[in-house]
Amino acid sequence: MTRAIRMHKTGGPEVLQMEEVTVPAPGRGQVKIRHHAIGLNFIEVYFRKGAYPAELPFTPGNEGAGEVIAVGKGVTDFKVGDRVAYAAMPGSYAEERLIDAKFLVKLPKYISYETGAAMMLKGLTAQYLLRRTFKVKAGDTILVHAAAGGVGLILCQWAKALGATVIGTVGSAEKGKLAKKAGAKHIILYNEEDFVERVNKITKGKKCDVVYDGVGKATFPGSLDCLRPLGTFVSFGSASGPVDSFNIGLLTQKGSLFATRPTLFNYIAKREDLDAMAKDLFKAVKNGDVVIPIHARYALADVAEAHRALESRETTGAAILIP
Repeated sequence: MTRAIRMHKTGGPEVLQMEEVTVPAPGRGQVKIRHHAIGLNFIEVYFRKGAYPAELPFTPGNEGAGEVIAVGKGVTDFKVGDRVAYAAMPGSYAEERLIDAKFLVKLPKYISYETGAAMMLKGLTAQYLLRRTFKVKAGDTILVHAAAGGVGLILCQWAKALGATVIGTVGSAEKGKLAKKAGAKHIILYNEEDFVERVNKITKGKKCDVVYDGVGKATFPGSLDCLRPLGTFVSFGSASGPVDSFNIGLLTQKGSLFATRPTLFNYIAKREDLDAMAKDLFKAVKNGDVVIPIHARYALADVAEAHRALESRETTGAAILIP
């Protein structure tokens, strides 16, 4: 027997219950892993509330790092004892789990389990946002909403390393200091300032090449007004609620803009893409271009408390669960 967090209904943090479970032997193509650390992400709040449907009972969680303790038939790339990590596979809020081997990557020795658990979903998200959704290059000006969040801090660091000028919006002066330290050249306190006006002033009317928006409803359609003609609006999250439906003609009116709503799962669906993205992320961490900030650690049994902190926006950077 092992322990896992289970949801039998959707609702508040109190629906997250620790239970004894049995994890069977791995089937064909599967691996059993023992977690050493588990990532904590806002997407899990959406699952808990039922905004993202899941078959109940359900174990939330979308990333983790640990060691292989058993392999199923047909698995040739992993063996017992391997250090591994993964993202975008629900079920990580558990001491042990089964997972298809095709979703795992080997965790280099120079990356700890805690860093591995904190970096996979956020780091791979930042990788595709910066390198694939819109390929940021030296000289670009980018706007990052929630710049002190888990993905935001990685975006600030990595974009700066790529030679871009980063403008970050944050909710407090304290968070502004974190984003500035991470690489944001300009900080906007969105609770005190009109971010559209500030972006226009900072860029002297030229505006931004791309806006990375994980906030959603509260920052739309203002984000579109921060873009130069032919600029790209990337909505990758909805912490304040989803963006409402809008007339696509708005993109024409704002300057023939591009708009996209990507998700990590589509970008890592092909094994070769997952390997290439993970390699790029690990290289950025090894080089020091990206430092994964772990600002909170919770015991797995205290996951409800962790969710309350997430929803109240008390967290900055990455938070992890320790089984």
